[in-house]
Amino acid sequence: MNDRAQFVRMQDSTQQDWALIAGEFMQFTKSLPDRVMAHLKLLDGDYGGFPVDRYTHCLQTATRALRDGRDDEYVVCALLHDIGDTLGTFNHPDIAAAILKPFVSDANLWMVQNHGIFQGYNFFHHIGMDRHMRDMFKAHPHYARTEEFIALYDDPAFDSSYDTLPIETFEPLLRKVMAQPVNSVYKEALKA
Repeated sequence: MNDRAQFVRMQDSTQQDWALIAGEFMQFTKSLPDRVMAHLKLLDGDYGGFPVDRYTHCLQTATRALRDGRDDEYVVCALLHDIGDTLGTFNHPDIAAAILKPFVSDANLWMVQNHGIFQGYNFFHHIGMDRHMRDMFKAHPHYARTEEFIALYDDPAFDSSYDTLPIETFEPLLRKVMAQPVNSVYKEALKA
């Protein structure tokens, strides 16, 4: 980028400044799927004691969802559900949800945001926690969806012998889902 806005404080910015910034922003957004895939690949080789590395787990979760006929958005959520493991060690679902929020439905966002508590049903009791913690959400409209996501895709995705599809399979889906935000403060500005 050669041209840059000249303001020192945003309150002093002009419409011309923002036209310049918007042009750069639009170019930057086009590479979001590439940055997301690069970050996901940071999980490659990171076992953390699990039977498969975290990257394989994400690919395997997405593979299972794809083979089960889930729509593109759902499969992308399955692919990225644990992308936050590298930066959000204590809140990885929040990181994944923040990345996905502009692009997915409320149902899929809630599923990703809460999958950690729902997965806890399968192991919390082994580490001194309440495995029934998810029950606090029993009345929530997306409870059954999230419970099913864990049972069908997330929980069984630690199988080192499973025929897991490569990232290249999911790249077109990721690019499609991240092509246009559906839930962003900038949504209207992007239409202009």
